[in-house]
Amino acid sequence: QVQLVESGGGLVQVGGSLRLSCAASGRTFSSRAMGWFRQVPGKEREFVAGINWSGGSTLYTESVKGRFTISRDNAKNLVYLQMNSLKPEDTAIYYCAAAWAVLRTTTSYDYWGHGTQVTVSS
Repeated sequence: QVQLVESGGGLVQVGGSLRLSCAASGRTFSSRAMGWFRQVPGKEREFVAGINWSGGSTLYTESVKGRFTISRDNAKNLVYLQMNSLKPEDTAIYYCAAAWAVLRTTTSYDYWGHGTQVTVSS
């Protein structure tokens, strides 16, 4: 099993940057693909970024390409989401999740953190 805990969320101004971290516990972390999702009230959870087990392959939703970067440090059991040029529409609760393949669907992920709030103000 895998336990995930997100951190690094907070309040940031438009155009600012924020780095989210996901700390994982469990012996299978290094074999897992990891993803970041986000959700706002009244809307479905949305795929943001994914990374394969080695970090050699990444996937992003179109709205964050060029602004967000997902990375991982398997030695530290950490996954990051570097968010630059933040926009108000990036405001959401961000969730870290683990899967066996990098895909865009929530059903592909079998472990989830409890989320961290990101608020972008103008």
